Amino acid sequence: MKKIINIVIVLGMCLLLLSGCKSNKSNSLVIVTTNFVGYDFARAVVGDEDVEIKMLLKPGMDAHQYEPTPKDIKSINDADIFIYVGGESEEWVSDILEDLDSDETKVIKMMDSVNLKEEVIKEGMEEEAEEEEETEYDEHVWTSPKNAILIVKEIEDKLSSIDEDNEEAYEENAENYISKLNKIDEEIREVVSNSKRKVLIFGDRFPLRYFVDEYGLDYYAAFPGCSSDTEASAKTISFLIDKVKKEKVPAVLKIELSSGKIADTIASETGVSVKTFYAVHNVSADEFKDGKTYIDYMNENVKVLREVLN
Repeated sequence: MKKIINIVIVLGMCLLLLSGCKSNKSNSLVIVTTNFVGYDFARAVVGDEDVEIKMLLKPGMDAHQYEPTPKDIKSINDADIFIYVGGESEEWVSDILEDLDSDETKVIKMMDSVNLKEEVIKEGMEEEAEEEEETEYDEHVWTSPKNAILIVKEIEDKLSSIDEDNEEAYEENAENYISKLNKIDEEIREVVSNSKRKVLIFGDRFPLRYFVDEYGLDYYAAFPGCSSDTEASAKTISFLIDKVKKEKVPAVLKIELSSGKIADTIASETGVSVKTFYAVHNVSADEFKDGKTYIDYMNENVKVLREVLN
């Protein structure tokens, strides 16, 4: 019995050692991304080429609550390209990168692809219980289509560098996707330039700083983008109710996958409707299955903007 136990222990140790090495079970390239936008942008660049793309964040899950499993960590280690956002909600990545072989796995940090903006506490927002001494940068960089273009270019560049045989295909796919992003950008600018008002009011978190700054919009919201709070004080709700009335907006906004309770409360007190504005941080399981894209959600945002800004 003792001999059998020793054999089992040795076999277990061997399996652990093997799990720490990069797997070569498939000739296909593997891209691992932490969230939906990384997945969608990579999918657009890859097109029909033989590349496997994995998203660690499960559809429908709040990105700020995600924690990697051992399986997720192994997937990152086995990847040819690892795409992550950076910032407060992905602090866990830094420990993994310390042990990652940079020659085997190319890394793309979205926050390094753009000009960063500091996260701010806007008038009327609930403040975090603990004040951060260090400067915190808003991590929701992809919410601006212009930033999305920069991230797509970075993915195309990294992918082409490790798969030169399909470089032309990746470049063409990226150009096609970027043309769609430019079209969205033009439509948003047209809507904003012809609108009656320039303010958005969110009864929710606000992960859209890059979006509003890009298009010259003002905003008010219950919480900053990475807030862990879900319940707003009476003072914050009252402030937003007054803003809705003063600005005479036709709808108060919430982001996708939100309960919408705060927005519903504000709407019931002001007689306006509630609309969803997509930050595209994640999608529902059904939307993921249906193949929804960043472009699809930005098109929905264009429709919402036409309504709430007029």
